[in-house]
Amino acid sequence: MTTEHQASSVTAKKALDPVTFEVLKNGFTNLVDQMAEQILRTCYSFVIYNRDFSCAMCDAEGNTIMQGTQDISVHVGTLHLTAKAVLEDFGDDINPGDVFLVNDPYRGGTHFSDTRVVLPVFDGDKLIAFMQTNGHWADMGGSTPGSFDVNAKDHFGEGMRIPPVRIYSEGEYLKDTVNLLVSNMRVPEERVGDLKSQVEAAKVGERQLHGMIEKYGLDTILTAFDEVQDYVEKMTKAKVSSLPNGTWETTDYIDMDPEVGDGLIPIQVKMEITDDQIIYDLEGSHPYIGCFLNSGFGASSSAAYAGTKTFFPDIPLNSGFYRVVKVKLPENSVVNAPYPIAVTGFCSGAYEKIMNACFELWSHLMPERAIACSFNLEYLLIGGNDNRHEQTSYFMWYDWMAGGHGGRSDRDGVNALSPVFGVGLSVQPCEGQERLSPVVTSKHEIVIDSGGPGKFRGGCGVEKGGTLTDISDTVMSVCCDRSRSITWGLFGGLPSSPHGVWLNPGKENEEFLGAIFSNVKVGSGDSFTRPSAGGGGLGDPLEREPEKVLEDVIDQYVSVARAEKDYGVVIKEMNAELDQYEIDYEATETAREYIRNNRKDWLEEDAEKVTEMYHKGDIDKLDVIRRYGVILDYKNDELLPISTQQFRESMKKRSLSYWN
Repeated sequence: MTTEHQASSVTAKKALDPVTFEVLKNGFTNLVDQMAEQILRTCYSFVIYNRDFSCAMCDAEGNTIMQGTQDISVHVGTLHLTAKAVLEDFGDDINPGDVFLVNDPYRGGTHFSDTRVVLPVFDGDKLIAFMQTNGHWADMGGSTPGSFDVNAKDHFGEGMRIPPVRIYSEGEYLKDTVNLLVSNMRVPEERVGDLKSQVEAAKVGERQLHGMIEKYGLDTILTAFDEVQDYVEKMTKAKVSSLPNGTWETTDYIDMDPEVGDGLIPIQVKMEITDDQIIYDLEGSHPYIGCFLNSGFGASSSAAYAGTKTFFPDIPLNSGFYRVVKVKLPENSVVNAPYPIAVTGFCSGAYEKIMNACFELWSHLMPERAIACSFNLEYLLIGGNDNRHEQTSYFMWYDWMAGGHGGRSDRDGVNALSPVFGVGLSVQPCEGQERLSPVVTSKHEIVIDSGGPGKFRGGCGVEKGGTLTDISDTVMSVCCDRSRSITWGLFGGLPSSPHGVWLNPGKENEEFLGAIFSNVKVGSGDSFTRPSAGGGGLGDPLEREPEKVLEDVIDQYVSVARAEKDYGVVIKEMNAELDQYEIDYEATETAREYIRNNRKDWLEEDAEKVTEMYHKGDIDKLDVIRRYGVILDYKNDELLPISTQQFRESMKKRSLSYWN
């Protein structure tokens, strides 16, 4: 059985003249962007302030008319489902002045933190549209501050599940209903502040739409609602029709099922193009797993939409796009987890794997826009008592990392950028974090050698560290992945580096916590650091011009040692402080020939032997990964044989098969 999500096609006859159509199309986009500006200026949460939100306008059937220009990618393709859920539950009982709240990931949402305000818009007694604002609330209750509990098996440990519920009834604020919800969340006054900010933003959209109706007339606006969707559908079909029919397949992985241990979790993505239609079929993906990295159908559909849209940047986004792109998701799987299976960590789990798999498939189809795998989204959450002031208060330090994007068809990947999950997110300013929470940032810098080697290098990751100050009853959690399914290269490129968090680095009680954990107790004076991965390399690193490798060394993106190990470029250091280096071209030719003659055999080397070499210090962590394709559990440096076999097969497909 599969769940197929697609929007029904609208076949309204073209009626608007080109000028009016273009004015209204852009006016709808501006309307949504105005809602976003309202949220940005009035929200309470630092998370939302750093742009973890999105907005949309939907028609009376719930179809998306337009999303904004800076919405984060994860919300793409889900907001119309929320509007339709309100229609399903309330039907004819929707009145002027009503406002609804919903965050249900089993009804087409993403995860419980993404909380949507849905405001129906009326012209007289006629329902004509929905305004929707979606913000990531920093806590939804549950067993862990920040509501990201790795150990949760079902949603009851993840926080409040809110099906469509009325929070304003004909203009009257239902305070008791809201209090019932936020009383089950940490820092409830902040949750109410964000709620009211989102409601007011939706009202901005409502006022803007009424202004357009007053100027152009209701019939013209409703016609434009249909035509902008038809326009996007026609534009998308024209693009797809220019491509060859065919089928393309690939597999990406989540690190593990914590209940099982060793073994990557496969997500299989098959893309079929038939004339002017795109169908993604994820049949064969792993059954849902025993932690929160699963994804619901709405989020997985969104990943396919966002992955596709990346290769069609000139097309506006509305439900016309969803008519062309269809997604089939196997039931009871890691990409279509049913109620009540835990899904809050979908963003670090299934979502980005689907999106990067789409990147790979489209890179074969559109090599001029090719991109290798990008680093994995990482959330670090610290919650507890802030004792810096006379009156103790509860704090939530909620941070996400920048990292490297994959090498591209004609240039290197971008350094220190938001994850593909949330392109549009801001990197949170350390000064703001330190003012709001008892955490002082000790470092925030680009990580040398973190970009995957390739003809076009992956972008570099970032290391961010901090120290906890005056706190009590505080715990730390992390939501991440790719400590084992390490960010891969493409077309001969090499992987980057694994994710993970260190507690008290450099001290006697130093501990590697890994890439996912929850409720680790921390106290005043404890410190932490975590490097994000870079992007995977694209193309054979032995084809990178030695002069570009030299520039990378000067820029401190690549070390002298790894320039030789990864690129076969031998560089002599004359004076590092003055950036004086020199390429030894003769030694470079010898080094490249040595790598070329041995690298295929390295991927066949006995994994136990490689592990022993690492333990002896003969090779380092990046050698283990990039040369030998071996995966270790870096909590104890033990070999993971099943994961190694799977990762090596991935490297042979994406890298080795392109080497001369």
